[in-house]
Amino acid sequence: MDQGMEATIDFCTLGMFIIDEIHFQPPTPPVTGVLGGAGSYSALGARLFSPPPLSKSVGWIVDAGSDFPEEIRDLIRRWDTGCLIRETPERLTTRGWNGYGEDEKRDFRYLTPKLRLDHNALSSSLLLSKSFHLICSPSRCIDLVTNVTASPKQAHSDQVPLRPLFIWEPVPDLCIPKELPNCLEALRHVEVISPNHAELGGFFGYNMTDAGTGGVNRALVQACCDRLVEKGIGGDGKGAVVVRAGKSGCYLAAPGLKRWFPAYHQAETANGDNKKVVDPTGGGNGFLGGLAVGLIRGGSEPGLQNLEEAAAWATVAASFAIEQVGMPTLVQDEDGETWNGVHVQKRLEDFKRRLRYYVQP
Repeated sequence: MDQGMEATIDFCTLGMFIIDEIHFQPPTPPVTGVLGGAGSYSALGARLFSPPPLSKSVGWIVDAGSDFPEEIRDLIRRWDTGCLIRETPERLTTRGWNGYGEDEKRDFRYLTPKLRLDHNALSSSLLLSKSFHLICSPSRCIDLVTNVTASPKQAHSDQVPLRPLFIWEPVPDLCIPKELPNCLEALRHVEVISPNHAELGGFFGYNMTDAGTGGVNRALVQACCDRLVEKGIGGDGKGAVVVRAGKSGCYLAAPGLKRWFPAYHQAETANGDNKKVVDPTGGGNGFLGGLAVGLIRGGSEPGLQNLEEAAAWATVAASFAIEQVGMPTLVQDEDGETWNGVHVQKRLEDFKRRLRYYVQP
């Protein structure tokens, strides 16, 4: 998106763009040069539910270094989003190494220097987004929300609600008991906090694995969420915790709401695997992009009253993100867009039918 263009933005991520190397357990060979990063996958999640012209309402930032691949530039162009590409020829594009062990445990390190994003990176249209995805520490979360909402453009705009919705994804290495007080302080500044189950447990010093089944300890997830909800989330205390629990789906907790959603791709084997799930990288970020646009567009008005509808959108968004290494394939046909040969709305309708028969665990 040209910096001079003004567009109505429903979603903006402050997650970074990264070109990934992904290393799996043997004998699966590694894959390099993959479009990745929290920003890219969350933008994907929002873009899945935003066919043109809504595609322009999906905001994200790409810092293109001197080594930026032309094929990735072409892919971004085909998505037709509100992407702000900043040319930075004096540096190398941010690249990362991802290594996967047993039970999808991920290790990550940067291969080139990172370029973090903050409110100063936002164009005038991105700054007026109706929702923001943040992936950061508790203290940085507070700073980002404060600076975005303090912008004169936010304060005086009649294009968007006075306050956008903030969805916070805490960074894993600071999901530790020492950071819990800072986490509780950050909760007052956001509408949604969304850790995965391990990160949620990390704040309380808990191992979230069920010793009996080897899966997610759902009771402990619910107990930890209760503690966060009791402390109050958002300025009015009515915000939500959305826990991403991989194969076990997700859990929603807010005042008056406690609900599990299943994952879209259900287990086909005894160990919970599904052949459609190829690479879990980016599934959680894609989930949050879908969640954000669901909160904005999933009802007659934007807001947390759309949380359950948004969780269905999020679950479907994550399902597309994990079906391949890298990004799903976008194709235009006579009936509109398909991703990996599937119409997003049809998959959403299928998931909602299944939800009618889902029994809460």
